[in-house]
Amino acid sequence: MAQPITRLNPPSLPDAGALGYSQISIVEPGRMAFISGQVAARPGGEPAPADLAGQARIVMANAKAALDALGATPRDIAILRIYVVDLTPERLEQSMPPLLAMLDGAQPSITGIGVAALAGPDLQIEMELTVRLPD
Repeated sequence: MAQPITRLNPPSLPDAGALGYSQISIVEPGRMAFISGQVAARPGGEPAPADLAGQARIVMANAKAALDALGATPRDIAILRIYVVDLTPERLEQSMPPLLAMLDGAQPSITGIGVAALAGPDLQIEMELTVRLPD
């Protein structure tokens, strides 16, 4: 059985655990998966919602589907990166509830990055994940 990912929030750094993530994730050797950036694209090709929160919900569903395909859970995520067009505190507030719901209490390391644009003109949010695969 793979060792659990060790999460650290040392007192010498801000308390990220209170916000739902960890400053440090330690991964023991094992198989890793790198999940490409997930956007608000749906298998049926429906257009992305116009609002950021709606897009975030689809991104999280796509990320969860990728984890399911690997036999992994949010607890297996070592780090995730979230890219948000025109990132502001208000836009971050809109994107965090769907993310925290998808994580279901797991607290991987998270990096949020503000960008000018993504691969499509209507896309507002994208997320990529690095996952340690369970045995």
